[in-house]
Amino acid sequence: MSALQATGITKRFGGLLALSEVDLTVDPGEFVALIGPNGAGKSTLLNVLTGLSAPTTGRIALDGRDITRLSTHDRIRAGLGRTFQHGRLFERLSVIENVMVGAANRKGRSEAELRSTAFAQLRRMGLERFADQPISALTYGNRRMVELTRVLACEPRVLLLDEPAAGLNTGEVEDLMARLRAIRAQDKIAIVLIEHNMGMVMRLAERVVVLNFGVKIAEGTPAEVQADPAVLSAYLGEGAAHARH
Repeated sequence: MSALQATGITKRFGGLLALSEVDLTVDPGEFVALIGPNGAGKSTLLNVLTGLSAPTTGRIALDGRDITRLSTHDRIRAGLGRTFQHGRLFERLSVIENVMVGAANRKGRSEAELRSTAFAQLRRMGLERFADQPISALTYGNRRMVELTRVLACEPRVLLLDEPAAGLNTGEVEDLMARLRAIRAQDKIAIVLIEHNMGMVMRLAERVVVLNFGVKIAEGTPAEVQADPAVLSAYLGEGAAHARH
């Protein structure tokens, strides 16, 4: 059974067709990258998957359960986690309080249990020394790590990452990749990654799905996608694609 399966996802905004009959299947524990030029529909697809935007047509299933009509909050509780391209941390809360918000998505936990869970996640990510600091005191790179930690505190079975490496320096990107490998190995969760850093995509992903103008134009291993004329055309233009072949 697939961890996540989206079938025939179409999204219209008035007269604009943002997604057209997009299918996406992610197996348990699989690492899938979702790539495409700016405006291809990648973040729109994540918004539809997480319930921030309703599909015009299509179906979404998580572990075989139809979640198409569930609220965003209920999808989180069902096991779907997501980070955003632009971090959405609570500036007035401390680091550990931000992570406690994620842990609170699991019902029936006392404040002490939430704090314990949040601190364990921070320690796992190497962020425990920042636990009581305000978000405003953190570097940009550490803020991105706190956002990831907060999502992990929700205990997702499928993790959707929207450009997590954006704005990070080379060392921070390497650290992020190491942590994502460890998270996947330890938690056995599926990861869907939107990322413009192609080096990161090619090193992490087992499978790559390519969108262009809201249409899925390619799918395969990183090597297969890199050599696909349709992908080269989408990124580099028709002339470059023909020059390569």
